[in-house]
Amino acid sequence: MTHSTALAPAGAGVSARRRLLRLVAIAACLPYLSLKVAWIAGSHAGIPDGSPLLAHRVTMIVANGLTVLMDAAVVVLALLLTRPWGRRVPAWLLAVPMWIATGLLVPIMAGFPVQLVLDAVHGGGGRGGGDKPFLAGWVFDVVYGGFIVQGLALGTLFAAYARDRWGHLWRGRVREVPRRGTSAGRWGPAVTVTVLALFPAGTRLLWACGGTAGLGTGHPGGRLMDALMAVSLAAAVLGVWQLAPQQATFAPSRRPARPLAAPAESPRTPGPSGTAPGRHADSTHRTPLPDGQTSPAGASALPRTGALPVAVPLALAWTGSGAAACWGAWMALGALATTQDVADRPTPMLTLTYAGQVITGLLVAALAARFLADRSVKDPRCARR
Repeated sequence: MTHSTALAPAGAGVSARRRLLRLVAIAACLPYLSLKVAWIAGSHAGIPDGSPLLAHRVTMIVANGLTVLMDAAVVVLALLLTRPWGRRVPAWLLAVPMWIATGLLVPIMAGFPVQLVLDAVHGGGGRGGGDKPFLAGWVFDVVYGGFIVQGLALGTLFAAYARDRWGHLWRGRVREVPRRGTSAGRWGPAVTVTVLALFPAGTRLLWACGGTAGLGTGHPGGRLMDALMAVSLAAAVLGVWQLAPQQATFAPSRRPARPLAAPAESPRTPGPSGTAPGRHADSTHRTPLPDGQTSPAGASALPRTGALPVAVPLALAWTGSGAAACWGAWMALGALATTQDVADRPTPMLTLTYAGQVITGLLVAALAARFLADRSVKDPRCARR
């Protein structure tokens, strides 16, 4: 995901399948956009009398205007992923909104069907928000149903687009990716992410299991959302640990020294030294180099599933970090913007949980982006336009 890949030439054309998916993604946005525009215009469709949404007109208009822009971005993304000009968009300009869309949509896609089953088993009626009516039940069905269709269509389009444009960056398996940097430089970020994730994951797991410590009365989402957030954080951490042995150190000045030192010993090494571009040659150069350590095999002895395709930990890091960070930020913003009663405001523990999710998610996303950028530049098997 570098400048060279950002300027990749457009494909010969858009298949009928992708055109159909584009149409489905755009059509799935219409019910949500129509409902939001109606609310901005003053309609109370789907909003029961006494709903907190009716208490503050200006706040409702601003919030609905923001969500209209967010869902309209799905339309833009669907066009970008299927039009020739979309191949000329810089990588970051596509990756950031797609990461946000993934983070916001995946928990809904996973959680709403489960919620429907739970409602059916336990008699339903829990989606409206308890004693205070929030929205009519059909609104959740229409809106979340549309989100699921959007996620499926947009996700399929993005997977195909990413495979065509950047697929060479996640070829092969984790064990085949050359190791770079010091041992501390490789494992330090993974340890940092794990420590940061412990608190938000622990509180979410506690609440998902029925605990109420630190919740107060202003806790949105419920136990199912708590479980989804705990799983998202675990997925993000797991993805980072799978990529940790291949993560480059954050000190770029150390990188040039290693390729320069390796050729001095290469002529004395029989056999494999002549196969520098291959996997085995890379391991012979890298194994003795981690800062003069006498037992370089220690890092490789740590538990990893090196047989996994590189795409698997990247997908875990992408999805888990997006869900944790975006929902943490969204819940914090929603609680602060719509809650006027001091008793209903987020507790300090809930606020720290939101902050922990955001920080952990952003760090994991940065590490995944660094992994892809470093691989595209340094790995000869992936250095292709």
